[in-house]
Amino acid sequence: MTTFAPPEIAAGIVPDEQIASFRATLRGELLQPGDEHYDTARKVYNGMIDRHPRFIVRCADVADVISAVHFCREHQLLTAVRSGGHNGGGLGVCDDGLVIDLSSMKGISVDPEAGTVWVAAGCTLGDIDHATHAFGLCTPSGIISTTGVGGITLGGGLGHLTRKCGLAIDNLLAANVVLADGRFVKASPTEHPDLFWAIRGGGGNFGVVTSFLFRLHHISQVYGGPMLWEMDKAADILKWYRSFINIAPEELNGFFAFLTVPPGPPFPEHLHNRKMCGIVWAYTGQADKAEALLGPLCSQFPPALDLMGYLPVPALNSMFDALYPPGLQWYWKADFVNEINDEAVAEHVKFGETLPSMHSTMHLYPITGAARRLRNSDTAWAYRDANWAQVIVGVDPDPASKDAITSWARAYWEALHPYSAGGAYVNFMMDEGEERVKATYRDNYERLVDVKNKYDPGNMFCVNQNIRPTVV
Repeated sequence: MTTFAPPEIAAGIVPDEQIASFRATLRGELLQPGDEHYDTARKVYNGMIDRHPRFIVRCADVADVISAVHFCREHQLLTAVRSGGHNGGGLGVCDDGLVIDLSSMKGISVDPEAGTVWVAAGCTLGDIDHATHAFGLCTPSGIISTTGVGGITLGGGLGHLTRKCGLAIDNLLAANVVLADGRFVKASPTEHPDLFWAIRGGGGNFGVVTSFLFRLHHISQVYGGPMLWEMDKAADILKWYRSFINIAPEELNGFFAFLTVPPGPPFPEHLHNRKMCGIVWAYTGQADKAEALLGPLCSQFPPALDLMGYLPVPALNSMFDALYPPGLQWYWKADFVNEINDEAVAEHVKFGETLPSMHSTMHLYPITGAARRLRNSDTAWAYRDANWAQVIVGVDPDPASKDAITSWARAYWEALHPYSAGGAYVNFMMDEGEERVKATYRDNYERLVDVKNKYDPGNMFCVNQNIRPTVV
């Protein structure tokens, strides 16, 4: 059994002739430091991450992935896998090892009669929306269209349609996977069902997923958008929201946020750069029913801005793309939450009033409705019983702001963590250590270790929220 170098150990020297031989097996591109496109290829969405891999393989197809896995195993290289590069902790890239970059592996096949779509791992959520919307269909996942399908799905897949359609993993029907020994297998309820269970929430710990089969839903538009209130109403709005959202009809999704209003359209000039609270709604039914549901809120607490309207699903899912382009500095902290008591509300408002930059924010994503239909043990995702996934992000374009946004996010999290359920949604976590990973998977952790022992006993796939095999 080969055991792979942990992240703190640099890869050894690989002879030039073996690199040339490896390159000859590829249809895609092999990049090394000094190559023309290397610096572009090593960058990920989070500008705070600055890592320098020894090799980057821009895979063109599954054969390239298999070749890369064999090369990594032969030379005991630290291995990172990248899809869209959005991972908060920058875990799609590593220092000194090899990055298996799937972003060139595009391809989507919609079967409208079966209500399914096969999606290659290099696709973004926007690619999926574009392909499925033509048929009046969608699959639920995410709120930013530039997110890669691979990372968000393997971590769980929260989004605007969670309460109506469940998590992305609840709509995953099968996946094709290259394992640590180079084998290519299909994971589904009937083929490698233990692997299929593990990849639904267990992240990239078990292999390189090269394509996904998703269930589709007949949803082409929603009635939705943000409602914003002044900060002096924040405590009232959050208290109303905590009581309402989890008993609302499943057709209605809404996440609560603190934000700074961007200085441009569609926001009116008098609100520009103001710190506010908001709820971003998505209702899959008719407008009049949504207005009836939200009427009491709007009557009691009239919003300072109401941008609700009919939106195509691709427009809803790309609403924040322009605000969050690649390259911003990001620092993430997260928790699952069962209750938001009055003390927690007060702490939320205190930190919401001190957002350190225009891009910094806090979101509370509901996990109720359709996402609650499965048990914690049905997939690796172990917090079906939580009510919200909370994320706190310090974000700014300027690297000089790193300390300010990081200290704000950490202080906010430390103040709210005592009110949390324990672990956190892995897609919202930085590299926070083994104990946080165990807290995130709770009673599912030992079962995940068993699957890891079977499919990746040498821990080739360790640049992630790592589940360590016991045999290493």
